[in-house]
Amino acid sequence: MRPGTVSRGGTGGARGARSAASRAVGEERALTSVATGDRYETPEDLPRLWHVTLSVSGEEAPLKEVRRGLEQLAHDHPFLLTSRYANDHAEIRYWEEARDLHDAAAVALRLWGEHRQTAKLPPWEIVGLEVIDRETYHQRVAEGYGPPPASPVGVHPF
Repeated sequence: MRPGTVSRGGTGGARGARSAASRAVGEERALTSVATGDRYETPEDLPRLWHVTLSVSGEEAPLKEVRRGLEQLAHDHPFLLTSRYANDHAEIRYWEEARDLHDAAAVALRLWGEHRQTAKLPPWEIVGLEVIDRETYHQRVAEGYGPPPASPVGVHPF
């Protein structure tokens, strides 16, 4: 072996353990490989998509203020698919990326309260929450008994 080079065998030694920044010009780093038969398996805790429907209601509020608040919420959080509203209730539908149902539900349950001030939302309470995985959502739609895909996207009266 010439001085200043590294074996490709992967044993590395002192010279192979050095970082790329400390290698001399012309030095090569040791290569690694995956053993034959090894398979990549998806980790169980990767985020998944969850379809969330959040329902809120309370004392009547002017429709213009309800609409403006929901539009501000949608502007602040572009993940919102669609919102429907009346002067005493609203429904927000969106996709949430989370590790599991518990995480998706926790985020959904905080949404209205955490943004009530910034979006000037009515002081309504959460009265309903549905969180389903992507596969269940699409299965329901295909069978004709789930909510239709959110079209048109945006904020609309009931």
